Amino acid sequence: MFAFAGLWDSWKDKETGKALETYTVITTDPNELMEPIHNRMPVILHRQDYERWLAVGDPAQLPVDLLRPYPAEEMKAWPVSRDVGNVRNNRPELIEPITD
Repeated sequence: MFAFAGLWDSWKDKETGKALETYTVITTDPNELMEPIHNRMPVILHRQDYERWLAVGDPAQLPVDLLRPYPAEEMKAWPVSRDVGNVRNNRPELIEPITD
């Protein structure tokens, strides 16, 4: 398991009055493993940094040093089915390696 760095906000739409909860996943440059796949990657936090990322702190002292590519040597990659690219697909076997 791992966690992405992200931002979350709750606000009210001025036109509809409806409360909205929005979020974003923060991205960074890819590491050596991800670079052949995509030109950016999510910021993956190390477990020891979770509390620091989530802490309410001084806006002048934000943990921007955490916004870096995750070490490639701590990751693995393998080919998976193209079904992964369709948001309607959500089943455990999607993460299984494919072989040709």
